[in-house]
Amino acid sequence: MRKQLIIWLFEHSQRIYTSMFKNHESWNITKNDLLSLPQPSFGRHLGEFLDKNNFELIPKVERHDCYHVLCGYSTKVEDEIALQCLCYGNGKRSPYLYGAIILGITILPDYYSYYYKSYKTGKSANPFHHFNYKKLLHVSIKDFREAIFSKAELYNLNLIKL
Repeated sequence: MRKQLIIWLFEHSQRIYTSMFKNHESWNITKNDLLSLPQPSFGRHLGEFLDKNNFELIPKVERHDCYHVLCGYSTKVEDEIALQCLCYGNGKRSPYLYGAIILGITILPDYYSYYYKSYKTGKSANPFHHFNYKKLLHVSIKDFREAIFSKAELYNLNLIKL
């Protein structure tokens, strides 16, 4: 029931947030455009993530799905909140992020240790929240992740096996 409440809040707040706070242009890229990119590219992995979850990029907030792919977080409610904690640790600041973290920790406190671990991972990673991800779609996902995270962090995120 608590997770359903958070899902409902995410779905309804997203439209309001993008219309009020996001003034930049959307990417105008489809999931099929991404799936046509070479296999090792970040963009191809983004397309596969969207396809697996039956999503398309959300105009003006495309970067959010990029964070999922870069960091390996699923779209489960607790992972959405943990991803926001990781981004906060990495230096990202936005009203939506604050709301997601505050509500997530308040409504689902049983995941607090996971959220804190995600925060610490974001804090120790190289900054990535400010990138123009549209320009990085052709970059190797492996190289991109290795430039952001240490081997230990990649292992903890289940992005590599030691």
